[in-house]
Amino acid sequence: MTAPATGRVRRRLTVRGTVQGVGFRPHVHRLAAEYALAGFVGNTADGVLIEVEGPLPDVERFCEALAERPPPLASVTGIGHEDLPATGTGATFTIQATRHTTGRTQLPPDTATCADCLRELADRADRRHRHPFVTCTHCGPRFTIATAMPYDRAATTMARFPMCPACAREYGDPLDRRFHAQPVACPDCGPGLSLIPAEGTGARPARDADALAQARALLADGRIVAVKGLGGYHLACDATDPRAVATLRARKERGRKAFAVMCADLATVEKAAHLTDAERAALTGPERPIVLLRARTPGDGDGVRLADGIAPGSPHLGVLLPYTPVHTLLFGLPGDPPGPRVLVMTSGNRSGEPIVTDDAQALIRLAGLADAWLTHDRPIAAPCDDSLLRVRADGTPQLLRRSRGYAPRPLTLPVPVRPALAVGGDLKNALCLGEDDQAWFGPHIGDMGDLATLDAARRAEAHLAALTGVTPRLIAADRHPGYQSTAHARRRAAETGLPAPALVQHHHAHIAAAMAEHGLDGSTPVIGVAFDGTGYGDDGTVWGGEILLADYTAYRRFAHLVPAPLPGGDAGVANPCRQALARLWAAGIDWAPELASVAATTDTERAVLRGQLTHGIACVPTSSMGRLFDAVASLTGACHRAGHEAEAALALEALALEARDADSGEYAFGLGPAVRADPAPVLRALLADLRRGVPAPVLAARFHRGVAGAVAGLCRRAREATGLTTVALTGGVFANTLLDEDSTARLTADGFTVLRHGRVPPNDGGLALGQLMVAAHVPLIRRPVHQYTPDETE
Repeated sequence: MTAPATGRVRRRLTVRGTVQGVGFRPHVHRLAAEYALAGFVGNTADGVLIEVEGPLPDVERFCEALAERPPPLASVTGIGHEDLPATGTGATFTIQATRHTTGRTQLPPDTATCADCLRELADRADRRHRHPFVTCTHCGPRFTIATAMPYDRAATTMARFPMCPACAREYGDPLDRRFHAQPVACPDCGPGLSLIPAEGTGARPARDADALAQARALLADGRIVAVKGLGGYHLACDATDPRAVATLRARKERGRKAFAVMCADLATVEKAAHLTDAERAALTGPERPIVLLRARTPGDGDGVRLADGIAPGSPHLGVLLPYTPVHTLLFGLPGDPPGPRVLVMTSGNRSGEPIVTDDAQALIRLAGLADAWLTHDRPIAAPCDDSLLRVRADGTPQLLRRSRGYAPRPLTLPVPVRPALAVGGDLKNALCLGEDDQAWFGPHIGDMGDLATLDAARRAEAHLAALTGVTPRLIAADRHPGYQSTAHARRRAAETGLPAPALVQHHHAHIAAAMAEHGLDGSTPVIGVAFDGTGYGDDGTVWGGEILLADYTAYRRFAHLVPAPLPGGDAGVANPCRQALARLWAAGIDWAPELASVAATTDTERAVLRGQLTHGIACVPTSSMGRLFDAVASLTGACHRAGHEAEAALALEALALEARDADSGEYAFGLGPAVRADPAPVLRALLADLRRGVPAPVLAARFHRGVAGAVAGLCRRAREATGLTTVALTGGVFANTLLDEDSTARLTADGFTVLRHGRVPPNDGGLALGQLMVAAHVPLIRRPVHQYTPDETE
């Protein structure tokens, strides 16, 4: 780039990244005024286009300031510079209308209400006092109201609300905080709240302030209210009311799965849970995810006494703070009647269904669950459930569900990919679109168990494609022949005339996702430790305790957990006691009557199970580490029957956390010459300790340390055999705090470079990214991604 050393110059800048819907144009306008430059700024489909003209030193300072001081919600990925001939005409800087050209820009995620808007909400003198939809360029909905790009009001669900003169003035004033804030509105021109009570509640239909007041009264009275949020409905009740919590759990058929709770403020959070500085930062950031915290015990200081049914058997409490004005008003402003300070805030759906977004459907699908609906008339363009994360001991966050606050923020890929859609798996489903060096996760969809979820997947794909401009030329899916997501991928390929989907092995995809997140280009393989509950193996069995040597193009199964029968297949997952007996049978250990797992089963159940195991009836072999955790959970008495997929493992982790610092023993897996981790010695040692009266928390802690020791031992063998020194820890089992941290510490001490998930979930919610990366390295001729050859050690 060349420019005159002195005199007047003109420069064109093209800014890429998340630069629309974040106040970027008024920010540029203010910078141009600061340096007295002429020119213009405007949105394009590629990002933001700027031309500035003035003295060279001032233009240079403007360019430096633009790179160093972007608006708070902007994320600049690149700025292109081009010198133009100075025109010498015009002395003003203008903001131009959006240019509808081809290309791609990035839409920001939905963002929690900012401090300025919260002050206005509580200010009696402000015209937006108690306005449930107060927002500005620094906060509020983006992803869930956008219907197309470029991001302008006409391409959002706010298009139906014409601005009043006062809002129009703010919208058109470059010096105003609401300049071109697409959701801008006020009580005179914006959306309105409604309360729709169910029959028999004694409440009456209401609007606006009265609707909020009645909703607060219903919550204080122990009722359940369906609250329409940014990305769908929540079901809310008083989290300190045992009867209300039990009613919600029964109506939703929730089993023992934990509820998330929303606290009115940070002070209330600190009364309910222990907080580190890193957890506090995660809670209060603009994304406002659910953060897994360590709950306070009932006698732990001046705490908040939550109902026992909030998180039964879980070592964690999922907590989030208000992120919309409606949430803030539900808890009340100064002077309002007292009400609950902690609310259960769980997804508005029936068990197994996607979150409800449509108002008419909410009245149908949530009937019988909710006592009233607090709704509004701003449509939701895309469902987007709450995100979920935990913070490790070293302060690093680990996303467990990537959704609101993060979608559709792109990930930069280490290698370019062809335009592709990856559909993910059947559990914790989230799709991923990719092109060139960018990948966009869609929001969390859930478990692909019914037509409603499949329809949600279709809508999520269409919405994300409209916002990113990606037209897939390839579809990637899991290799499991029975997955609904894979069948969906085949239908989409047929409908769009694309080749048959590239089918990617489940654990290969997990490892590829970890590699991509950490920017590895795949030129060197990694030692991938993929531990989860289930994944279709290349030999037709259920894998899940895998050590793979992998890059993006291929993998080899270096080691794995010794398989055991899984009686009843998927049905067996709900019965950890049966899995425990199957593991004992595989290890040649008798079913002693005094064992908790034996006592938890009936005589008939054991007779049927013994017949299944002896004759191999309905018993698929599994090397799943997740299923081994379930078995040990039953042997220690933590969980015999599971109402949801992770219940037993969570109960075992909760036990182990009790003895984390009280015991340092561990059980050793057998690591024989076949390079397989044999749990038989672990089971024998655990039962011996059990008979000696060793407490269950100590048993659980020793088991966790034993698994971490096996991880370190197998990785050392892989290094000896291959020279590889980078290990990727992935799969849903590594959402376990103890295993993740202990394995990482041992591997790091052994000189390995350890890749752990942070921005991408380790569970199946991150699977689509790995599918995308593997499929990108496969020729368009349809063939298996990897032709499996059994390892010589098997």
